[in-house]
Amino acid sequence: MRSRLLPLLIVLMAGVMLALGIPLAASQARDEQQRVVVDRIDDTARFASLAQSATDVPPAGRPPQTALEEDLAIYHDVYGIKAGVFQRDGQPLAVAPGDWEPPGGTLGEEFTEALAGRRSQGPSQVWPWDTDRTLVVASPVIRDGDVIAVVVTESPTGPLRSRILASWLPIAVGEAAAMLLAVLAAVRLTSWVLRPVRVLDRATHQIATGRLTARVAAAGGPPELRRLAHSFNEMADNVEEVMEQQRAFVADASHQLRNPLAALLLRIDLLGLELPEGNEEIASVKTEGKRLAKVLDGLLDLALAEHSAADLRLTDVAALVAERVASWRPVADQKDVDLMLGGPVAVTGWADPVGLSSALDAVVDNALKFTPPGGEVTVMVSSSADHVRIETTDTGPGLDDGELERIGRRFWRSGRHQNVGGSGLGLSIVGALLAAGSARISYAHAEPRGLKVTVDVPRNRPERSGPAAVVSGPRQATGAG
Repeated sequence: MRSRLLPLLIVLMAGVMLALGIPLAASQARDEQQRVVVDRIDDTARFASLAQSATDVPPAGRPPQTALEEDLAIYHDVYGIKAGVFQRDGQPLAVAPGDWEPPGGTLGEEFTEALAGRRSQGPSQVWPWDTDRTLVVASPVIRDGDVIAVVVTESPTGPLRSRILASWLPIAVGEAAAMLLAVLAAVRLTSWVLRPVRVLDRATHQIATGRLTARVAAAGGPPELRRLAHSFNEMADNVEEVMEQQRAFVADASHQLRNPLAALLLRIDLLGLELPEGNEEIASVKTEGKRLAKVLDGLLDLALAEHSAADLRLTDVAALVAERVASWRPVADQKDVDLMLGGPVAVTGWADPVGLSSALDAVVDNALKFTPPGGEVTVMVSSSADHVRIETTDTGPGLDDGELERIGRRFWRSGRHQNVGGSGLGLSIVGALLAAGSARISYAHAEPRGLKVTVDVPRNRPERSGPAAVVSGPRQATGAG
């Protein structure tokens, strides 16, 4: 949003600056030219006064025409402006320099206007890029109400264009400074508007990843966003309350059902003593009762895992993994499965040692459970700048792509493995334990077959930890056992 809002504000402010600056620059150019035109009109009026007596014969002294010629020559030499007095038919009375003719001759716009008895109203505007322009001003010479001659001047525009550029320089500097201030204001305005949005986005992400305690400080930004932040906090409070009630219900229900179930199993055992040994119905009832007890234990463990905060500390993850693999090696030997460990002997990360140990036990147990005799389970530890990675790979039957998307959900079990004992809650508990410490778990296909379970433990201390689970989907099309 910032990348779209900020350019829009800058373009709008630039348009305002140009709308103010361009008319001001044009006005400055017109003022500069008007001053030049007024000076030329004054000059032509003076030459017109001299030209009125140019045809008279004075009683003594210089002839008026000679005086006019001398004044025009001096005027041209000093100012570089061409000037001349012309009769109605275009014949020159006095011209400086001597070979100069007015632009357009007697048909020129200025000459024609002067013949009509009007002074020039001024030429069109000269701009700094009009390098080939000159300023032509004409005034009539009138005697007894008739136009007897025309005075014409032609001025170079170089000095005028230089003065226009000089007058534009402060405008350009002012526009640049104003534009810089406008950009800074746009940046500040954008940050002020979007800061609550960024905070809201961060809090939403935290809640989406299980950190239900995340809230938004309803301060700063427009009133609408402050109201949105307040509504978001109310929604988060309600969601947290509902989730807490759900966890409490699961924990309480599991706890309350364990005692009646234990009593029921005891009575089934007593009843079995009255029946012939090896009764299939009694054996089936006992099996289902034990399975139900495992489900209740799993539900209680899951509720506790989702509710409890992690005790994060700097942990030697490699040593912890080695300890758990060593504890599971007798089970692997009993199942004729080769359990191997690889990676560095020491690498640290931030984790809850108890929660990580329980998660590793569940992952290794799951791998051994689905690996056939003669197979392999490999636990590999590696590290990067951001996390410590624990990859557990087995050579079991694995899962297809559709099953990979569902693994880790509560009570889900592959339809091909229903004959293997379990409640379908183990990996859900693993996800909750790892998420409480800001760790992640993902599932992928192992090569050439089997399941690869990856646990990423952060190397740097997490900002906050939450009790809810974060179980990622497969990073690529890979599998589970």
